[in-house]
Amino acid sequence: MTKDVEDYLELMPEADNEGIRRLRTGEKARLARPKKGFLRFQEPWQEICALPRAGYSDFTGDKVTIGRREELADEQSAVLHQALRAFMPWRKGPFSLFGIDIDAEWQSFYKWDRLGPGLPELEGRVVADIGCNNGYYMFRMLPWRPAAVVGFEPMLQHYYCFRSLKHLAGEAAEQLFIEPMGVEQIGLYPGSFDVIFLMGIIYHRREPLTMLQQLHRALKPGGTLILESQAIPGEESLALFPERTFAKAPGVHFVPTAACLHNWLTRNGFKEVELISQTPTTTNEQRRTDWMTFESYADFLDPENPALTLEGYPAPDRVIFSAKI
Repeated sequence: MTKDVEDYLELMPEADNEGIRRLRTGEKARLARPKKGFLRFQEPWQEICALPRAGYSDFTGDKVTIGRREELADEQSAVLHQALRAFMPWRKGPFSLFGIDIDAEWQSFYKWDRLGPGLPELEGRVVADIGCNNGYYMFRMLPWRPAAVVGFEPMLQHYYCFRSLKHLAGEAAEQLFIEPMGVEQIGLYPGSFDVIFLMGIIYHRREPLTMLQQLHRALKPGGTLILESQAIPGEESLALFPERTFAKAPGVHFVPTAACLHNWLTRNGFKEVELISQTPTTTNEQRRTDWMTFESYADFLDPENPALTLEGYPAPDRVIFSAKI
């Protein structure tokens, strides 16, 4: 495979190539406009693209490592550090970039390790990561040698952050791609993916069942969905619909129990639905750092009873499901 961003479409004969390219053309024209909100992230990305690529990378450990400190001159390291700070807050990580350690809000390796026992076959597979953020999990997939991993990320902060990281990684990350799209565009990819990762997204959707139907159609026959979500504790099949916010987040619509999420999957035609992991969210896994200086999980809980959110709802678990079609 070459490094052209469009090449992964060669692996997807069922995808709407014309529609995808038309969408790309429109996005390219939109992002070419000199708007302050675009330039805020384009300028640090351009600065990073002027730096040399790494001669060393390691994606096998908890920390995604790209480059060693000695590969950059002092002035280049200073430019890189300043550009990386422009992508704050860093939500997913950790990373080590040419000796610069980025301690993100989420210690994302906890989630990756919980997924480990249920990780599907990735070698030679075409994979999607919906809502990929800065691509931490995409980099972690590389040791399994996928044919291509396509990240969907509509937020420009994360989109340009990933593009910066991919530039620095060079040939070591040539199987990784990103589109400035959301799950709304997954309909352009019927029968195209062997594996879809949907992590930390479904509770933000107003119509989670419709989204699951769309993901089902985007998988190849025999394909696997890895679904990670917030969940409320309990054995019953029900979902919490917050009055206004959940753990101070206004964009949360449905927070199901694990049993409810299991039923959502089976009623949308998924088979072999398996709960891989269910564990409480902790302030060790999600917390404030020098690279994410705003409020974090500890600020979202009732200070008198950490088993409750500030709104009085049950504090969330994190659940991971595997499901096939």
